[in-house]
Amino acid sequence: MSKEILMVAEAVSNEKGVDKAVIFDAMEQALAMATKKRYEENANIRVSIDRESGNYESFRWWEVVADDVLAELGTQLTTEEAEECDATLQVGDIYEEAVDNVEFGRIAAQIAKQVIVQKVKDAERELIIDRFRHRVGELLSGTVKKVTRDHIIVDFGDNAEGILPREELVGREIFRVNDRTRAILQSIREETRGPQLNLSRSVPEMLVQLFQIEVPEISEGIIEIKSAARDPGQRAKIAVKSKDARIDPVGACVGMRGSRVQAVSNELDEERVDIVLWDDNPAQLVINAMAPAEVESLIIDEDAGSMDVAVNEENLAQAIGKGGQNVRLASELTKWTINVMTTEDAAKKQEAESSDVVAILMEALDVDDDVATVLVDEGFTSVEEVAYVPLDEMKAIDGFDEEIAEELRARAKDALLTRALASEEKLTSKEPAEDLLAMVGMTKQLADQLCAIDVVTMEDLAEQAVDDLLVIDGLDADKAGQLIMTARAPWFEEETEN
Repeated sequence: MSKEILMVAEAVSNEKGVDKAVIFDAMEQALAMATKKRYEENANIRVSIDRESGNYESFRWWEVVADDVLAELGTQLTTEEAEECDATLQVGDIYEEAVDNVEFGRIAAQIAKQVIVQKVKDAERELIIDRFRHRVGELLSGTVKKVTRDHIIVDFGDNAEGILPREELVGREIFRVNDRTRAILQSIREETRGPQLNLSRSVPEMLVQLFQIEVPEISEGIIEIKSAARDPGQRAKIAVKSKDARIDPVGACVGMRGSRVQAVSNELDEERVDIVLWDDNPAQLVINAMAPAEVESLIIDEDAGSMDVAVNEENLAQAIGKGGQNVRLASELTKWTINVMTTEDAAKKQEAESSDVVAILMEALDVDDDVATVLVDEGFTSVEEVAYVPLDEMKAIDGFDEEIAEELRARAKDALLTRALASEEKLTSKEPAEDLLAMVGMTKQLADQLCAIDVVTMEDLAEQAVDDLLVIDGLDADKAGQLIMTARAPWFEEETEN
């Protein structure tokens, strides 16, 4: 029988290309499982095969646990039970005894085969995962192996398979078995069953890497794709920038008679691709991204990360796009929230906002409508800007001299200080509750002092300790104790009633 074990290990190792140690481990597990079936209760079995001779030994073992622990029948021993076997055993030790070997027969061989096959599959899967782990985000090419209603299985060779869900397809793509396809590797599935690779054709990276293939200048690093946004199967935008002033990045991506961009579009089920010139100026970038619509004007709100884009009324539908597609893709491409409106609406909004700012400046600076309007026309939108803008900028305003500029700045700073103090006072000021004021021995001054340390109600006072109140000036330990006991009086009354 020992020779048979060695022969099985040798044959399987050669056939599957797996190390003999893995095969021996599998056979030891199989023999242990077969031995375990002899016992009615649960049992821990260990089998050790001699790698040279093929002889093997079987052992049953128990873990020693404390007497106050409920020992698991068949696998654990209390210290009292363990002492009967070996007086030297301690909690946490393993007691082991030899048992009869089972024959390495048909059942054991079948179990060993199942274990070996599973170990081989696990090893192959781990190899595939290691092979693709560094390729997440890359474009992979494979062959369609299986098509179901929910997904497509793509074969990449050497037992590597990917799953491409229907929702990750582009438009109304139809695939058949043996079709060639390309997709982005999004992630790797660590589970032990099913395809190992998660794929997508709808992510923006798909568009970017197709352009890298079709446009040599991109793969060579002369042209850079700065951003991409997609509505898969319908429309997409990419922003490109050239590192060589002699090369037009938009023209290079379009290609002769549109050949390059058309090749990308054909791969993506005729998805329309707009190529946008990148600009480091956010305003110009948004103008470029809104193409083909022409932008008349825009207002930037950097704090909110948004821009109000004004277009002529006849261009409004084109600027927004079908279902808001154009403005949505432009927003994704530029990372700015874009609000599209007509020039008339933009003028009304700006006028309304200017009126609000004028009113705020008139009140804060104590100036008339004319002065506040001049400040707004010069671009001032808040009291903070008036307070901290360089003096030279304010002196440059027509009709303003140094004296006027300094006076306005001083008024603005005073207004900000007043606002800050009012805000702080609002946060910190607290009024004592009526039950606290009505207590025997309480005065308004003392109640206000208690509020300053967050004691607002009689219940709050009842929960205090004497030491907590000694921070109040003029309050000694006796007086503090009397106040606390008075506040706790309702507690004792409730206990008496109960």
